[in-house]
Amino acid sequence: MAERKPIESWLTDMDGVLIHEGVPIPGADAFIKKLRDSGKPFLVLTNNSIYTARDLQARLTRMGLEVPVENIWTSALATAKFLDDQRPGGTAYVIGEAGLTTALHDIGYVLTDHDPDYVVLGETRTYSFEAMTKAVRLINGGARFICTNPDETGPSTEGPLPATGAVAALITKATGKNPYFAGKPNPLMMRTGLNAIGAHSETSAMIGDRMDTDVLAGLEAGMETFLVLTGLTARGDVDQHPFRPSNIVDSIADLVDRV
Repeated sequence: MAERKPIESWLTDMDGVLIHEGVPIPGADAFIKKLRDSGKPFLVLTNNSIYTARDLQARLTRMGLEVPVENIWTSALATAKFLDDQRPGGTAYVIGEAGLTTALHDIGYVLTDHDPDYVVLGETRTYSFEAMTKAVRLINGGARFICTNPDETGPSTEGPLPATGAVAALITKATGKNPYFAGKPNPLMMRTGLNAIGAHSETSAMIGDRMDTDVLAGLEAGMETFLVLTGLTARGDVDQHPFRPSNIVDSIADLVDRV
């Protein structure tokens, strides 16, 4: 295997890598500080589309992690970038929270339930039967189906919650139409993120705690990948997948000296 070029920019997942259930993972603060002091381009990524980048910045700051708003990349922002490239100035019926609606407003999209170009499904804690019914009817009427991410469950202190991918499956079953997922593991999210910070995949690394999203997205985008064992994937789970990360480390603390 050809030797990789030195890492000049870093992309890292948030939940399970930097924080866990609202608490910083040991070493996360040192890693972020080392990145900022180095001047190397970096992004903190999340498939969660509920929050705006500014919301997430405030939440991370309260946890002692100082991440500039321009260094946060969400599936909502990736979805908005995709739609802006596909159909600038379009219209959408949105099921989601402020992170998604704000991202679409910022690219000049009109949010409407009257003959929209797209139905866009994101994360929310208040999925309503009425909204899902409207989405089904609009898709059957010709609207294109877009989802921020395929995650079927999300974490909470009480246990797993149904997430975007699970609701997307319900809508697909009712319409026969599969959505286009903009977030991880779609390498589109990685590539648009790299473009946002002026980085190149050959000299970039992706850090994550999930094989099926983080590692797969980094791999397909051509980046070096690091799996940390502080989230959803245990070391013994790796061989269950037909692909491997470039590196496996115990936690983000092991990567501080790599920056």
